[in-house]
Amino acid sequence: MILKGSQRGGAGQLATHLLNARDNEHIEVHELHGFSADDLHAAFQEIEATSRGTRAKQFLFSLSFNPPPREQVTIAEFEAAITAAERKLGLDGQPRAIVFHEKDGRRHAHAVWSRIDTESMRAINLPHSKLKLQDVARQLYREHGWTMPRGFTNDKERDPLNYTRSEWAQAKAAKQDPKALKTMFQECWAASDSGKAYAQALAERGYTLAQGDRRAFVAVDFKGQIYAIAKWTGIKTKRDWSSQEAILNSWTTPYAYGRNVKS
Repeated sequence: MILKGSQRGGAGQLATHLLNARDNEHIEVHELHGFSADDLHAAFQEIEATSRGTRAKQFLFSLSFNPPPREQVTIAEFEAAITAAERKLGLDGQPRAIVFHEKDGRRHAHAVWSRIDTESMRAINLPHSKLKLQDVARQLYREHGWTMPRGFTNDKERDPLNYTRSEWAQAKAAKQDPKALKTMFQECWAASDSGKAYAQALAERGYTLAQGDRRAFVAVDFKGQIYAIAKWTGIKTKRDWSSQEAILNSWTTPYAYGRNVKS
């Protein structure tokens, strides 16, 4: 079961989205727990009203539960999965809404919690929520005997061309396809045996290799858009990053190479 969660505000927008009948054949507000209200809009407005006594702008945590294709999950199994995620995130006892959607005979679920602790009047911190939800998802795959996605069984098997939300946003701002952009940076890196070769490969595609003020190396396009080399090449470990720095620093001849670019 794939779990996707996010902190957010916009109580009214979220309620409207979850009740959108255009994209779903059937919608059921399955549970409203910890609310005075008996409808979704009013329940989320309660959370928003409580949040005004705090500094929290993202006072909701929204989480979707999507079973693997062709797998049918019972209501009780969804409830168990939601409770497992709730405990893992540290949201036990918080006001919670559960909404079921059905489309083409498949059911998936959405759960939304209030992040506001009414005793301390502070938003509950949710550190490492993505990693925690991945742990819950792996456990669900094991419990149900489902075939686990490759990236869940071994981080090294994840598609190197997958991109994050921030990478997608940066690519779209530059009117680029994010996967094509990542492919370009990775292919340039794979084909280069020195910093000079990498700089040349990037220059042929309209990018200048530069040394940033925060990140070790960046690429700059003709619009001044800055791309972190480590992020877009997918080189993340200390060992690989040291190798990257060694290769780039091995080139000392000035060639289309900027320095101290604010990144």
